[in-house]
Amino acid sequence: MIIKTSSAPSVNINQSEVTPKSIYLNRRKFMQRSIVTGALLTGGALIPAWAKKEATEKWGDLKTSPFSTKEKATDYEDITTYNNFYEFGTSKKDPHMNATEFNPNPWSIAVEGECAKPGNYNLEDFIKEETLEERIYRLRCVEGWSMVIPWVGFSLADMLKKFEPNSKAKYVEFTTLFDKSRMPGQKRPVLNWPYVEGLRIDEAMNELPIMAVGLYGDILPNQNGAPIRLVVPWKYGFKSIKSIVKIRFTENQPITTWNKTAPSEYGFYSNVNPHVAHPRWSQQKERVIGRPFWEPKRDTEMFNGYAEQVAHLYKGMDLKKNF
Repeated sequence: MIIKTSSAPSVNINQSEVTPKSIYLNRRKFMQRSIVTGALLTGGALIPAWAKKEATEKWGDLKTSPFSTKEKATDYEDITTYNNFYEFGTSKKDPHMNATEFNPNPWSIAVEGECAKPGNYNLEDFIKEETLEERIYRLRCVEGWSMVIPWVGFSLADMLKKFEPNSKAKYVEFTTLFDKSRMPGQKRPVLNWPYVEGLRIDEAMNELPIMAVGLYGDILPNQNGAPIRLVVPWKYGFKSIKSIVKIRFTENQPITTWNKTAPSEYGFYSNVNPHVAHPRWSQQKERVIGRPFWEPKRDTEMFNGYAEQVAHLYKGMDLKKNF
C-alpha cells in the first residue's frame, strides 16, 4: 500500500471536496448492517463509540496530514470494489462480493512478546477521535497498479509506544483474523493461514505508518480490511495487513506469509523500488486505477516518493538483496 508525499502544511478539507458525495455515501448499507449486527451479537454490551455512528454521519472534521499527496483521490467505488484480500477470495472483485456478511463488531487485539504491557485490548482502547486524521496515501501494488486513497487513521508508532516494547523488540509481527466461518477464502489453502506480516521496529516507529480505521471519512469497509488495518506508504500493498487481531514484538525477524509462500518473489522488506524487478515483471511503471485507459502509465518513484522520510532506514543495505 503506497504513496507520495507533500511538504504542505496541515489543512482541513471537506470530504465532498475530495470526491462527489454520491460516491462516498454508497457505504451506508455496510455501516447500517455492521452496526445493527454488532448490537445484536453483543447483547447490549459496550460497543465502541466509533461503531455507534449513524449511517449518515462521518468521522467529523479530520485534520489532513502534511504527508498527504495532493493528487486526486481514486473514486470510492474503485477503492471498494477492486481489492486484494485473499481471506475473501483471490479475484479482485471477490472481497467486495464475499465480505458483505462479515461482522467486525466487537473487535479486540492481542499484544504479545517483548513489551511491558502485553494483553488483550478492545478496539476502542486505541481509537480516539481527537487522534484521528486523514492521510491521503498512494497504495502501490506489486502487480503494477496503484490508487490514491484518503485513509482515516492514527499513528502506528503512537500505538506501539503504549505497550512499552523493551530492548529485545527488534521487530513487530502482525496477524490477521483466522476464522473460516467468517472469511470464506480461508477454506482454500491458497496461503498459509493466518496471514502474517512484519516490520522492523524502526520502520514501525517511523512517522509515516498508520493504523487505518476508515477511508473517505467513513468507517473502514469490510473488503478494505475492517475494522483496522496497517498502511505503510513506502512499501508494496501486500505489506499492509488487514483485519488485525494480534501484534507481537519479537527479537527475531518474523516469517511473513508471502515471504514463506514465494521467497524468491516476495522479500521481507517489500519496499517500493523501481530499480529491482519482480521475477515476473518490471516495477518501473504503474497504472493508476480509475484513470483513462489511454493515459500512459506513470513512473514508479523510489520508496513511492518518501525517500526523504525513510531512505535513512536502509543506509548501507543492499536493497536488491534485501528486497
